Amino acid sequence: MNSIASWIHAARPRTLPLSLAGIVAGLALSPNHGNNAPWVALGCVFTTIFFQVLSNFANDLGDALKGTDNKNRIGPTRAVQSGAISIQSMKRAVFLLAILSLISASILIGSAVKILSHNGVLLYAVLAVLCIMSAMAYTLGKKAYGYFGFGDLMVFIFFGGVAVIGTRHLFTNNFSLNEWLTALSIGLWSTMVLNLNNMRDHENDANSQKNTLVVRFGLSKAKKYHIIIALFACVSWLFLIFRLVLIFNKPFYIVALLPLVTYVIHLRKVLRVQHPKDFDPELKKVALSTFFSALLFYLASYF
Repeated sequence: MNSIASWIHAARPRTLPLSLAGIVAGLALSPNHGNNAPWVALGCVFTTIFFQVLSNFANDLGDALKGTDNKNRIGPTRAVQSGAISIQSMKRAVFLLAILSLISASILIGSAVKILSHNGVLLYAVLAVLCIMSAMAYTLGKKAYGYFGFGDLMVFIFFGGVAVIGTRHLFTNNFSLNEWLTALSIGLWSTMVLNLNNMRDHENDANSQKNTLVVRFGLSKAKKYHIIIALFACVSWLFLIFRLVLIFNKPFYIVALLPLVTYVIHLRKVLRVQHPKDFDPELKKVALSTFFSALLFYLASYF
């Protein structure tokens, strides 16, 4: 009970690359890639990890309390539902992670105070609180937004806009079309991961009154939705990369297009899926493709 291995499993390390993709992309767009303020860059990474682990713990707890995590669930076994971690222990862990997230975010904002205006500090303080609340409220509470079909929107906003644009503006006050295109792609790719998760679990979610978009509109429409957001994400990324190559004469950015091949293969598989469990392997593929797109984008920005 409550072993270290159980806590590591509950933290779901495989979700971390996706959560860090927006941070990496945001750093790529920042002046000198954020190297002028390394503590701020490091703070972005640690704060994001705290937010993600908080979200994972809260989701584990919330779905268990609501009975959504049960023997019929297809995905990886959850810690509370399986009995590996007790409800009380997970409640304490969620509270602790919320405090650590707030502390980490406060240190991050304090590190960037030389760049941020007074209003900027207030804005980031509000964003930090919203991130913590969002991480917890996906499945926790009577008004958990994940049970009302708002998960996709929140993932798009926080994994895309907040991660990419929020990171970049810790280093500069100037807005750029590039950051909006990047946020659009990262946000939509992240939304694809959630949609895959919801397509995999749609039968059990429907029986548990977890009304995700997949449950609301059905699997067939969810596949079409998946293709649409994938196309928008990839087109936005293509436009971004070619814009950087042509306008700023940086041909090495082309390498950031390599992961797009995996999305083409992925969409073909999604269209052919007949059994919900076959969606599960695709989650990891899309998450890693998103991370490597951001990583290659970051490396290319040096040339």
